[in-house]
Amino acid sequence: MDDNWFERVWTYREEDLYPSLFGPTSRGIFPISSEILTSTFKQSTYDPRWITHGVFEFAPTPDRQSWLYVTSGLSNAWASSTTNPSGVSGLGCEFIFETINAGDWAILRLLHLMTFQILLAHGRYEGREPLDLYDRLPLRGSIRPQPSDIQSLMICPSALKEMSLESGRFSFYQVVGISEEEAAFARANGGEKLVEKLVTAQAFPVTDPDRHSVRLNSD
Repeated sequence: MDDNWFERVWTYREEDLYPSLFGPTSRGIFPISSEILTSTFKQSTYDPRWITHGVFEFAPTPDRQSWLYVTSGLSNAWASSTTNPSGVSGLGCEFIFETINAGDWAILRLLHLMTFQILLAHGRYEGREPLDLYDRLPLRGSIRPQPSDIQSLMICPSALKEMSLESGRFSFYQVVGISEEEAAFARANGGEKLVEKLVTAQAFPVTDPDRHSVRLNSD
């Protein structure tokens, strides 16, 4: 029996797959802290494996002008005892968040989103399912420490295809910051329609915290 598959898959994702997709990392991984779990999310207990998950920051490349942040760990197949390339690896997803400029606020937003997804998947919010495409999350304030009209996040499809690992498949979910007006439009018309508006306004997939709400109508 191959007992090294789990670490091999983990290493491949972080050291081979991610650099091949996003370029060389700029500052390494930023892991979920115990403080995020206990203070921010008020968890009295947690699985110590959760704090091995984290966020990587990737600097712009010749093919991508944005700073890119991506989670690592949600696709870990913790519950599997062997490889299953035809199955789903872990929670079946990782999050991508792109910004105009680098910022620790972007790392923290993605760490919080990742932590929330883990808690949802492990039943810490009874009756709530894990985040899925076009779900929206109000931030109850600016997306960054400075004022901003961008005060919610939305989960969107990524342009990247489904990824295959020894442990199974997973998809990238694109995270984008949206205004309260845009969130209301999505509630009324659907997230897919909002993405069309954002793309037209060059406000997707990259989040610019300095932008104002795009012009919206229902047609």
